Amino acid sequence: MTSHVIEKAEVGDNSKNNERDFPLSSSYEAAMEALSSLITRQNRKDRSSVGGKFGQLERMSIYLEIMGLEEKLNELKIIHVAGTKGKGSTCAFSEAILRESGFRTGLFTSPHLIDVRERIRVNGLDISEDKFLIHFWNCWNLLKEKVTDDLPMPPLFQFLTILAFKVFISEKVDVAIIEVGLGGKTDSTNVIKAPVVCGITSLGMDHMDVLGNTLREIASHKAGIFKPEVPAFTAPQLSEAMDALQERASELKISLKIAAPLDLKRWDGLKLSLSGEHQLVNAGLAVSLCKCWLQKTGNWNNLIRAKEDDEEYIPEAFLKGLSTARLSGRAQIVHDTPLVLHSSTNASGDTMGKLVFYLDGAHSPESMEACAKWFAIATKEGKTLPTLTHPSSFEDLSYKTGFFPHEKQSNSDVISKQILLFNCMEVRDPHTLFPPLVSTCSSLGTHFSKALFVPSMSTYNRVTSGDNIIPKDISAKDLAWQFKLQQIWEKIVHGKDLVSEKSYKADNLELLLPSKFLHEDITYCNPSRRIPCSSVMPSLPLTIKWLRDCVKENPSLHLQVLVTGSLHLVGDILKLLRK
Repeated sequence: MTSHVIEKAEVGDNSKNNERDFPLSSSYEAAMEALSSLITRQNRKDRSSVGGKFGQLERMSIYLEIMGLEEKLNELKIIHVAGTKGKGSTCAFSEAILRESGFRTGLFTSPHLIDVRERIRVNGLDISEDKFLIHFWNCWNLLKEKVTDDLPMPPLFQFLTILAFKVFISEKVDVAIIEVGLGGKTDSTNVIKAPVVCGITSLGMDHMDVLGNTLREIASHKAGIFKPEVPAFTAPQLSEAMDALQERASELKISLKIAAPLDLKRWDGLKLSLSGEHQLVNAGLAVSLCKCWLQKTGNWNNLIRAKEDDEEYIPEAFLKGLSTARLSGRAQIVHDTPLVLHSSTNASGDTMGKLVFYLDGAHSPESMEACAKWFAIATKEGKTLPTLTHPSSFEDLSYKTGFFPHEKQSNSDVISKQILLFNCMEVRDPHTLFPPLVSTCSSLGTHFSKALFVPSMSTYNRVTSGDNIIPKDISAKDLAWQFKLQQIWEKIVHGKDLVSEKSYKADNLELLLPSKFLHEDITYCNPSRRIPCSSVMPSLPLTIKWLRDCVKENPSLHLQVLVTGSLHLVGDILKLLRK
């Protein structure tokens, strides 16, 4: 029997007909089609209800009962994490720490960047396609049979949450690290009744249309994951947020402790695998959560063995986890593969230009400031040529260290230029995103030569796989939002309205891409003559091609491209670079 057949048999009778009408060769794409049908709104602004007579958490409980997972979920030893920024990083650190400590781990995060299976990891790896399909169709068919007017199919995030619970229970993980989707109090993951420990990452102003207009209101929503008799930890917060968290903790009579940021000076030689100073806060919270989890589950004494009287002692396994955790799209550096792997010289034997992408899905004012600081520091550290010995090390190395090994730049005439590649959802306010990005970079001596505003390829109402074909037809793309972003950017950077508010289509490339902007000088702009230092690009594939052409045609050019504003944009860039 093949491993697929064996695994399928082990799931039980409920999955015997899971893939009927879906041939194995196409069942993964069929699963993506099914998942896409669960998206209940066309964009983030749409807050229409799912339907039926039940509230979100009540509906989740019914779904779990249908799946036979309610009691089993209570047996999972869960770390539950909410917050505004740093949730994914804190969860990734926690998973790596406990895996390195010898435990079988499950990790549920969102969103995914390239393939939906990224959201569900077992023992540090995305769930395999075969196992995903088995558990997916089992969930799909059982829930589909129970659909009524009062109980519709769960929307996308609820379904994936249920699927993650089922996978972790079936895979018999020792610990499940669960990232909250949105808020906390009414989030689908808050169906968890008895976690081992809860964590709150740094809080800020985000999702205000749902969570409230003040930091206190937002913090109150996040504190909704606190449970009686369950200890909780928080990253350092502003007093307004801290008061709200402490108030909820006092109501439940539980312990709420502030996790100190990790002190790298104490651990000489330790380098976090996730880049940026803000990761010290996330790492410190992860250490506290994991220590507490080990203590509550009776496993701490097996790890400490020495220095057990030192409260700040961190076991070797923790240090290894902190240095190997990975999370795509957060302070991730990727050297463009065609330029790095194929050749470092052109036909004349001259050194070719370099193209490096700095990826961070920051989309709130606070995370944008942290992103800007990371980018400014990272570009100053990475202005030398990369040395790469084998293509297979490309992705592994970027995940492990955040940087590639470098040797001294031999070409004294090298010209480094920083480029911004930006998009954000229309529900975001660019007036609050651009100022911290510009001011933080400027304060650290980093200035963008160009800002490029580009539409994402992925759409909000479709779930795609990593193998999906990149769309080639861009002629009908509405770029009104990108022109609005450009107008706001130019106003903030130059104090002038250099761009009209007209909506353009991508069928007039001469209008969108002036020849001087494209071919003569990467720094071409003149605010005094009302020529903007930015451009709206019709598509991501065209943008990547232009950036590659720039460095190919200019041997001394080193382009450092910050991709930010949206995790969807970051995911699309990763998909393009891996093709």
